[in-house]
Amino acid sequence: MRTKPDQPTQPLPSGTPATAPISPLPSWVDTLARRAGEARSAIRLAGLLVWVPLSVGFEACLLPVPGTAKIRWTRVIWGVLCRIIGLHITVMGKRVGTVGGIKARKRGERPVIYISNHMSWLDVPVLGTLLPSVFVAKGDIEKWPVMGLVSHIGRTIFVSRQRSTTGRERDLMIQRMVEGDNLVLFPEGTSSDGSRVLPFMSAFFAIAKLPKLKEGMDKSLLPVTYKPGMAPLIQPISLVYDQLEGLPISRFRRPIFSWYGDMDLGPHVWQLLQWKRSRVTVILHEPLDPDLFASRKALAQATWKAVADGCADLRQNREPRIQPGRFSPGSLPANFLPVHIKKTKLLLDRTASFFASLKKRT
Repeated sequence: MRTKPDQPTQPLPSGTPATAPISPLPSWVDTLARRAGEARSAIRLAGLLVWVPLSVGFEACLLPVPGTAKIRWTRVIWGVLCRIIGLHITVMGKRVGTVGGIKARKRGERPVIYISNHMSWLDVPVLGTLLPSVFVAKGDIEKWPVMGLVSHIGRTIFVSRQRSTTGRERDLMIQRMVEGDNLVLFPEGTSSDGSRVLPFMSAFFAIAKLPKLKEGMDKSLLPVTYKPGMAPLIQPISLVYDQLEGLPISRFRRPIFSWYGDMDLGPHVWQLLQWKRSRVTVILHEPLDPDLFASRKALAQATWKAVADGCADLRQNREPRIQPGRFSPGSLPANFLPVHIKKTKLLLDRTASFFASLKKRT
């Protein structure tokens, strides 16, 4: 019977914690790898310090320009940023909604609210690369020295979640969607450690399913509303960081990507930039039509289930499944439909627009 624990054959280097794992590699190899990671992080950080001010400055010049140029350029900004930090994006499913703009609303294209789980500051560049949309963020970010300015130029909508400002913030989000924007929401209300999807707050879905005013009620309670048939669609999105250096992520490695609680942003960014390559997988589930749900709580629960099931598949390395939606095919934008239906719908829309223009002339 062994009465004493085994002793290490070699003493630990000075300054090494007793609980630190002993590497099978020589110490000089560990030192070289650490120095290479620090150099990689410094080079990438320098690239970000050059790219972000230049690209955001150009976007500021595009703000007064009508059309969708600023929306398209925002996706370029986030896409290049992901390349700089070595993050590869894998996408499953199909995005609902087009680039948007006032012309899209006039064509009858409904706005889209993209609903995703939230585990890191990285979620913003990942989703910003894929989705032509603007983000809804906590009001605290507006006061941050650099991020506040960048977010303003990126046309972010800030919400304080205070009862006194709820109505004004709701009307602002509705107005932005009426004018051509799509939105990205994180209804968990905060970021998590990535091991699960927190419950969704149904209050975030109030802009998708507006309360019905009873007869005799003051219409000023809802100063901004959608036209008939133009309420936004909901598209659930599951997002999981699932590979690091080509290997699957275990729960012990999730803090490399997850940023939550009281974690400092600077050290987290520095650590992440040291890794050579990583991967995030995004599942775009089928859309949900708020008009087909009895309440916003039922809508929030259905959205949460789709997002949570997709994240569970990715975390457990199972074959990801695109969760089915609830919608009427005729209410979807043409880009989401099969090719033969898409061509028919486009032809019918153009024919309708042609006869509508003739009617106006007469």
